[in-house]
This record gives sequence, structure tokens and C-alpha cells, in this order.
Amino acid sequence: MKKKIALITGGLSGEAQISYKSAVTVGNNIDRTKYDVFKIDINPTGWWYEAADGSRSSVNRNDFSIIDNGITIKMDAVLLCIHGTPGEDGKLQGYFDMLGIRYTSCDAATSALTMNKRYTVAVAAFGGIHVAKSMHLFRHTPIAAADILTHLQLPLFVKPNSGGSSIGMSKVTQANELEAALQKAFKEDAQILIEEFISGREFTIGVFKQAGVIQVLPITEIKTHNEFFDFEAKYQGKSEETTPAQIDDTMRERLSAAAKRVYEIFNCRGVVRIDFIYDTHTGKPYMLEVNTVPGQSEASVIPQQVKAMGISLTDFYSAVIEEALRV
Repeated sequence: MKKKIALITGGLSGEAQISYKSAVTVGNNIDRTKYDVFKIDINPTGWWYEAADGSRSSVNRNDFSIIDNGITIKMDAVLLCIHGTPGEDGKLQGYFDMLGIRYTSCDAATSALTMNKRYTVAVAAFGGIHVAKSMHLFRHTPIAAADILTHLQLPLFVKPNSGGSSIGMSKVTQANELEAALQKAFKEDAQILIEEFISGREFTIGVFKQAGVIQVLPITEIKTHNEFFDFEAKYQGKSEETTPAQIDDTMRERLSAAAKRVYEIFNCRGVVRIDFIYDTHTGKPYMLEVNTVPGQSEASVIPQQVKAMGISLTDFYSAVIEEALRV
């Protein structure tokens, strides 16, 4: 009998627009000979099952069941395509843990931790991963821009601490730009992270588990047309992405080892994308972020990396689902 898989999309943040695009790619590439797929849209109006005929009905949140053609359906596993809250910050993961339903992402603790950029870099540094020097600010205890510059050197990146898709992020090269950047980031989050700029080449690496073994996807190098890899660069074609990256074996081995180590340190599950800056002067990869529900849209790098690895998206998503069912 085919396993029943809930494909969950939507979300309660500004990243919902990306979630819907990711769900299209994933939904079009799930092996329907192995799995019965039921699309669930979680949005501010409720939790909705979208049937093949376009009709919508409420999800029973007591057990995450749905009614399809008069039959009650209970899920064997959940394929998460929600970026941001509540699918990437551990909230849904905790809910599914309570119900005993498997899911294709990191667990609640890892998801909550990695949504907090400051805590992420702190844990990574504790595990021996190189990270940029940074400060963690709270809206309720503001710090003057001049005081920040006594601790950190320009240029700086200012970003919301818990957001994604580079929304609210700024690169600051002049002291008089810092205050506006702080205000921009605080509009998106009550906590922000300020990091010193690291000069180097930018890479992003997909990592997943297959049959319990950590697999590193081909590395992508990112060269943005904008000042940095912002929302436009990520999702509106304002960047150049090369997969696999044109790098020597030493750089590839160091980046791959760092990505695998990050996956281990954070006890990750499912497919995760990890961003790095490689300092070509020191030969060290610096971790920037961990994305536990990376984008899967046509503009996203994970599908590019899967194809570069020589496997189909259908086989890839089957491996991700089977790993979730295995653990």
C-alpha cells in the first residue's frame, strides 16, 4: 500500500510566497507510484486540504487527518515546504512529534535553534566552525550605532535574527548608514544580528541523509549582481549561480567537510542548505547560515545541485521521504 504523504506549504510569514513556489517543484516531482500526496496549505485563514478538484476543506488539528472523498486520511509522513514560521522554526515539528507523525526536516530543537542566527553561529563556533565576529541586539535594549562601531569594524551586515530569504538585510559600508540599517532590520524582527564582513567567495551547499549516511550535494558558487545576496538576488534572477562550483580539490574538500560537520553539530535531518564565505587568503570556510527548509523553487539552488549530482528530483525526494520514514 502506498504511503500517505502530506505536502505542506504556505506559512505565516512573508516567505509564504517562496513556500508556494517550492511546493510546486516538489509536488511535480514526487513519485506518485510510491506515495499518495495530499497538499496542505497553512496560512492565516486556517489549515486547508486542497483536493485535486480544487475544493478546500479544513484539516483536523487533533490528529492532522483530512477527509478525502468521504474517507478519513491519516498521514504516514509530512514533507515540509514552509519557509519561515511555523514550518522552519520548530513549531510544526513539535506538533508532529506530539502526534507521532514523521517529517522531512530537522527536529523541533534544531529547527528552533537554527532560526535564531545568533545562536546558530554561537553553537557552530563552539563546534569548531569558523564564523564572523558579531553582535546580537534586542529592540528593547537599543545600542547606539557609535557604540557598535567600537566593537565591530566596517563593512558590516545587519540582518533580522530570525528571518529568512534575506528580507530586512543590509550591507553597511559607511558609519552614517548603520542607523537606517538597524531600523530596517528591527522592522522585521525584535532581535537582529550584526556581523563583520568577510572578504572571499560565497558558496552554498546542500546536505542530506540517505539510508542514514550524510551526503553532500555539488557545491554552488554565488556571484550576486547586487551589493550582496539579497531577496532579489535569491529569487528574482539578480545573481549568477555556478553548479558545480569551479574550484580546486582542496577548496572543495574543505567546504564539503565543513558542511558535513555543521550537519553533524546541529543533528540535522532531511535536506539542509548551508551558506559559507571562503576566505581565499587564509583558506578557511566561514559559515554564514543554516537553512533547515531550503527553497525548492525553480530559482533555488537545491534542485540545481541535485541535477548536477546526476540524480533525478523524483529519486531525490523519494530518498528524503524514505529517510523520514526510516528514523
